[in-house]
Amino acid sequence: MSERDERESGSRLPNPLRDPRVVIARRDVASLSREKTIVLALFIQLFVAAFSSFLVVGLTSLYDPGSVSAGEIVVGVSGEHADALVDAARQQDGVRAVGYNTTEAAREAYLEGQLHAALLTADTGGRITVDVLAPEENIRTTLIVTEVRDLLEAVERNERVARAQYLDRQTVPVPNPIDASPYFGFTYTVLVPLLLFLPPFISGSIAVDAFTEEVERGTMELLRVAPVTLVDIVDGKAMGMIAIAPLQAGLWIVLLGVNGISVANPLSLLVVVTAFATVVVVLGLLLGILAGKRRQAQLLYSVVVLFVFGTLVFLPEHPATTVAKLAVDSATTLTYAHVAGYAVAATLAYLLARVVARRTDPEGL
Repeated sequence: MSERDERESGSRLPNPLRDPRVVIARRDVASLSREKTIVLALFIQLFVAAFSSFLVVGLTSLYDPGSVSAGEIVVGVSGEHADALVDAARQQDGVRAVGYNTTEAAREAYLEGQLHAALLTADTGGRITVDVLAPEENIRTTLIVTEVRDLLEAVERNERVARAQYLDRQTVPVPNPIDASPYFGFTYTVLVPLLLFLPPFISGSIAVDAFTEEVERGTMELLRVAPVTLVDIVDGKAMGMIAIAPLQAGLWIVLLGVNGISVANPLSLLVVVTAFATVVVVLGLLLGILAGKRRQAQLLYSVVVLFVFGTLVFLPEHPATTVAKLAVDSATTLTYAHVAGYAVAATLAYLLARVVARRTDPEGL
């Protein structure tokens, strides 16, 4: 074989970059820069991940207002069980309880602005009842209510321990108090799952738009004249939308690490993100094939995704719990079993989408 024949033979070898599925995927990903809503959503996630060490303080104040030091809350207590509230307040930081001999005195002190809240206790049928007077519209209302709630929970705990030996039935054991940082809990149970689960859901929504716009604009027929089958179109659009989710999640993990928030088991977390992205993207494409209209498909996508994600609470371990346990490196065998289950479910969903596309193709769109 001559050198010319070898060059011609080599030129006839398939080029993966010219595969129609890859071309479709690249085109869809490139078109994302024109979607202002998607770009804004990605920018917000990027901002949260990049400045997480600063934002976590403010966000934690919304998640747990009592975690932010804002001075001492003074509450007035009166009634038959005022001593129980005073004792519980001594064990709680940020609250100071002042006892009053009468309910009227405590109420008057509150109305005169001497107290942030007033707790009026009474004995009703062997139960401690507490009427709380707190401001309705005040910049510190949330913090006051949170501190009062914690105070009442402390009283309940103390009473359960003190009266346990006098009960005639077995009660639930009182759990030991845990002195855990609210910043740690918020970061790994709210912030990390939020950053990792948002990209898959955004990818699914984009997949719906990417497919239905092809149908509504008439460009779907141009793709099929190429010739490209409906299965190739589904593969291409799925490849692009699925790929961007773990890429975003990986970037968020890196940025969290730069901010001093270490995330363990990144590979397992990316498997979870990819699995969820595959499921929601496939769901979006299937709804696009069946509905054919952008508005109907997006509405169905939102409802079905909320329903599916809501049913996951019946799993032995919720996906957010799985992510949190992986992130703090406390995963169990059950946790890894869920990761494997998500991967299997994603594979089956993708195969189902190909079957539906293959059966729908001859009928046209």
